[in-house]
Amino acid sequence: MKPPFKAYDIRGRIPAEINAPFAYRFALAAARSLSAGKVVVGHDMRQDSPALAEALTQGFLDSGASVLPVGLCGTEEVYFHTADSEADIGLMVTASHNPEDYNGIKMVLKGATAATRDNSLAAIEQLVFSGEDLPVVGAYAERGRLESTLDRSRYIDRLLQQVAGKALKPMKIVCHAGNGCAGPIIDLLEKHLPFEFIKIDHEPDRRLPNGIPNPLLPEKRAKASQAVVDQGADLGIAWDGDFDRCFLYDHRGRFVEGYYLVGMIAETMLRDEKGATVLYDPRLTWNTIDMVESAGGVAKVCPTGHAFFKARMRAENAIYGGEMSAHHYFRDFAYCDSGMLAWLEVVAELSASGMSLAEAVGERIAAFPCSGEINFTVADSKISQAKVSDAYQRFNPTVETIDGLSMEFDDWRFNLRASNTEPLLRLNVETRADQALLEAKVAELRGLIAGE
Repeated sequence: MKPPFKAYDIRGRIPAEINAPFAYRFALAAARSLSAGKVVVGHDMRQDSPALAEALTQGFLDSGASVLPVGLCGTEEVYFHTADSEADIGLMVTASHNPEDYNGIKMVLKGATAATRDNSLAAIEQLVFSGEDLPVVGAYAERGRLESTLDRSRYIDRLLQQVAGKALKPMKIVCHAGNGCAGPIIDLLEKHLPFEFIKIDHEPDRRLPNGIPNPLLPEKRAKASQAVVDQGADLGIAWDGDFDRCFLYDHRGRFVEGYYLVGMIAETMLRDEKGATVLYDPRLTWNTIDMVESAGGVAKVCPTGHAFFKARMRAENAIYGGEMSAHHYFRDFAYCDSGMLAWLEVVAELSASGMSLAEAVGERIAAFPCSGEINFTVADSKISQAKVSDAYQRFNPTVETIDGLSMEFDDWRFNLRASNTEPLLRLNVETRADQALLEAKVAELRGLIAGE
């Protein structure tokens, strides 16, 4: 069974689609296709991830490339070290929020630029499945050098730079790492910050005793939410397994949709650079556009997905980009996404304003209420999208197809798109200050999509 090469990564089931022999051959093909001399390799906490990272490492060494290992880490650490060390390739073994029996490889190129099918993945895929021998270097002396595990201090310094010179106020913060990779980074940051961290499911655990950490799913939020209330915390933070996404809870334990954080972070970034460009994804848009333009910035839409955002961030020299799914991209972080910089930016803003998180986003939620992402399993996503499109065409909406189907009306809009990484159709709906209309339209769309 062929491991599936996706639009911007490789992801599949363990061990039928993703396994150590595949990872080794992938490394040989990548080294040959990209003429790699120096490579960064890291992995998440999943059961099979260390072995896959070891196979990648051996493949690159046998191809003559030197390898800089990060060990157990977050995806953004691979991005950072790839750019910082001027490596040719950075690889992260992770399946992010996919189920326990999945794994995969995220890859970036020199400067932490996005790897896409056009610039690398298609050529590597062709070599991997070509049946062609991929020779390794003969003499041991010609093999690549395995460097020492990379020192995290420069990465930690970069995170702290985000709040340098800002008067941070003492806060009690619940941290829910979900037994993923975020816990060790919080431990390293802790001594530099005036916060009391309440740590739950903090240690990385390859057994995944609580399942895959994915706070985007409502059923994964209860533990962090309750901890915020029980501990009387100022806010809560949760991450997915490889912590390229962060999620926040207010002091009442209420989950804050990532959509509203995009506008909030954009506003803070634009204070230092009026007129700068901010990117947003097409799923939920009105609040972000309103906040960016009010802050003197230029808001531009970008297709969903880290490869698209990384490329467009560079093309536009955008200061910041945000997806409602909790990916936050920063120009001064090699245009990459970071689940650590995002929450640091938020707590700095709360410290400066004196507001609680609930106060900071409350007005925005009322002005532009949203449904949150609703997932549907359908037989054919294109047929479902066409059915929905046909139902609303008579109302003369503004239609956009930059990423799925977006239809905009005077007082509400929706986006319906197929996931890039899972067999799902995803729906997002928002209105202009009308909760009742939101609920009605969600029910209406549910009926069209799922026949409910």
